[in-house]
This record gives sequence, C-alpha cells and structure tokens, in this order.
Amino acid sequence: MLIVSLHLSHLWLEFLGRAPGCTASPVRQPILYAEEMWRRQRFWAVILVVLGAVVSVYLFLFSPVRRLDQGTIIWLLYMPSGLLLGGLLLFYRWRHHIHVRDDRLRISNLLSAVEIDYDLVRSVQVKPLQQHFQEAHRRRYRHPMAKPYLDKPALFIRLRKDHPDTAAHVRKLGLRLAYDDTIALPVPDPDAAAWEITSRLPARAGQNLGGKRRRKRR
Repeated sequence: MLIVSLHLSHLWLEFLGRAPGCTASPVRQPILYAEEMWRRQRFWAVILVVLGAVVSVYLFLFSPVRRLDQGTIIWLLYMPSGLLLGGLLLFYRWRHHIHVRDDRLRISNLLSAVEIDYDLVRSVQVKPLQQHFQEAHRRRYRHPMAKPYLDKPALFIRLRKDHPDTAAHVRKLGLRLAYDDTIALPVPDPDAAAWEITSRLPARAGQNLGGKRRRKRR
C-alpha cells in the first residue's frame, strides 16, 4: 500500500512538474515550446477535475431529492474532461523532443518526426532564439510559447542546403521550428545538446558551441 501511495505521489508531482529527477539528459531533451504549453494549460485540467467533483457532491448531498439529475451529470462530466485535457497535454509534452542517437538525430513534434543523418548536418550553433525570428517575414511565426525563450540560448542546427532531404525535413518540422536550411530549438541545455551532436559529426562538419571549448567524447 505504501509503494502504491508513493508511486501515485510521484505521478502527481510529475503532473505538476515538480518530481525529483525530471531533468533532461543531454541525449534526449524536451523542446521548450511544449513545456511552456504544459505550464500554461495544466491548471485548467486540475480546475475541471476539482470543480466537477466538488459541485457534483454538493448538488447530490444538498438537493431535496438525492438523485443524479441532469445538472449533476453535467458537472460529473467535468472530471473526465479535465483528465482528458491533462492526458492530451502530457502527450503533447512527451512528443516534442530532440533525441541525439549514435546513428541519427531525431526531432519529434506532435504529428511527425524526422531522423537526420549526421552527414546532412553542416554546423551546430548555440545562440539566442531571437535570431530565428529576426527577419521581418519571420516575425509572424513568433508565437506566444516562444516569448519566454527569445533572449535565452537555443540550439541552431544548419543542414546542407544542396541535399535533397533538407527541404523535406524543414517542411515536415514546420516553419516555427525550421526555416530555409536551419532548425532552431529551445532546449533546457543547448550547450550539452550541441556537444552531443558535434561529437558525432564527420570531421569536415563545422561546430560552434557558444564560445565553449569542445570536450572530448568519452
């Protein structure tokens, strides 16, 4: 019983984003647009569940006739609606990530994922996310989820423009994440992600680790 209680407590803390050990590893990191969506919207999932439970119990206990009428049923439906919203937000959060594997680089969003060969990577840089939206025609893609990260360092991956797969990868990721031959990703530790990628690149590829000296791969 104690083990079950501890497991449920950990799940609840993870739902609130406070579970210990919920930090990203350099190899797999979340894309922070999804984290921002999670932080902004999870409150409404909790509100729906709590409000549905409290009002339903109140109406059932204090109504003249204790029965499930239409009003009580409507409030009861708030609870599964909140759970569904929370589940969708968790799925959205889980899907958005970058995974640096030994053979390929995997970037995933809600509806699709791309796997990029390291031969296709031209350079890796760490610079402010704001630079991804500097051009006038790019500013309309500066969505609210990006606003908290505009002045923070992000991971910029530049692909070989002459490669036939580059256009397909950019189109699949969407204009918010990629433009022309560059992919811009706000992640918790862009320097660590940049090192993990550059340590797997062919020797001819260029790197820029945000001014830090490249570490030797173990």
